[in-house]
Amino acid sequence: QVQLVESGGGLVQPGGSLRLSCAASGSIFSIGAMGWYRQAPGKERELVATITDGAVTNYKDSAKGRFTISRDNAKNTVYLQMNSLKPEDTAVYYCNAGVRKTRYGVNVDFWGQGTQVTVSS
Repeated sequence: QVQLVESGGGLVQPGGSLRLSCAASGSIFSIGAMGWYRQAPGKERELVATITDGAVTNYKDSAKGRFTISRDNAKNTVYLQMNSLKPEDTAVYYCNAGVRKTRYGVNVDFWGQGTQVTVSS
């Protein structure tokens, strides 16, 4: 099986920064795209940022210029550096990865358990 474990969430004041990490482990041959999504209370889960295995990135408009997604392929880990945080960034943040378990297998999506980010004074 494959596990994605997030860390780095917490409470931060407006304008502050947090760095989220997500490490994948288990039966992994390779990982394709990885990403961060978030879900605020009463709202649908939304994409925040993604990064391909070739390091091509994509961001939600409101995250551009404030958030940076990166990955360490040797550690099967994806990061989300969040700066200039706003109260509207408050949500549970979920890590996602497309994992191939064998050389000729297909990519299957896996999700982490989520980490709470609260931006409040």
